[in-house]
Amino acid sequence: MLLKRADQILRGYAGDPDGRASRGQFAGILAVLFFFGCLYGAVMGLYSLIYGHRFLQIAYSAIKAPLLLLASFGLSLPFFFVLNTLLGLRDDFVRALRALLATQAGLTIILSSLSPLTLFWYISFDNYNAAILFNAVIFGGSSILAQTLLLNVSRPLIQKNPRHRITLLAWLIIYAFVGIQMGWILRPFIGDLNSPTQFLRNDAWGNAYIKLIQIISGLF
Repeated sequence: MLLKRADQILRGYAGDPDGRASRGQFAGILAVLFFFGCLYGAVMGLYSLIYGHRFLQIAYSAIKAPLLLLASFGLSLPFFFVLNTLLGLRDDFVRALRALLATQAGLTIILSSLSPLTLFWYISFDNYNAAILFNAVIFGGSSILAQTLLLNVSRPLIQKNPRHRITLLAWLIIYAFVGIQMGWILRPFIGDLNSPTQFLRNDAWGNAYIKLIQIISGLF
């Protein structure tokens, strides 16, 4: 059943043909998100196991990967709701919400399909900062691919009212901004071998964008 729902999401089907949404549909989408999100999160944490024999980091990373997506989703949702209301799209909000959530689930499926590449990178390179940058690229590329899914799922809404394009574009901008910062707050996902294994860093708060520039500068 879970794999069937995942296949439906990848094919751009996230609900009934008439556009109705039910609790069962939302529950199925969330189940896919949690399962594949935990799967890729566990793979991210394998770096600590390969080079530091830290099993606990795998569990932490498996929990935090879907948490990252849902926290970013929840923080961005109030703005999306208000924007839909201001543009007169309030009646379509539940359908739009389902499309966004299905895209999140699709993102986790794409990430999981790239898990062998992540593991191959870990085995080939033992540089911690390189592992961080590689996962950032994987997340970025998967997020871009997931937008194709968002367009497919949202096509009926856009055909009904072209103003949905505005709300979806605004969502992508806000979500990307929040998601990058949330990823920094919830670190570590990979596990620095020079630091103790912990769910969150003691200095969790900071600027993700400045740190990303520092990591890239350090590599080159």
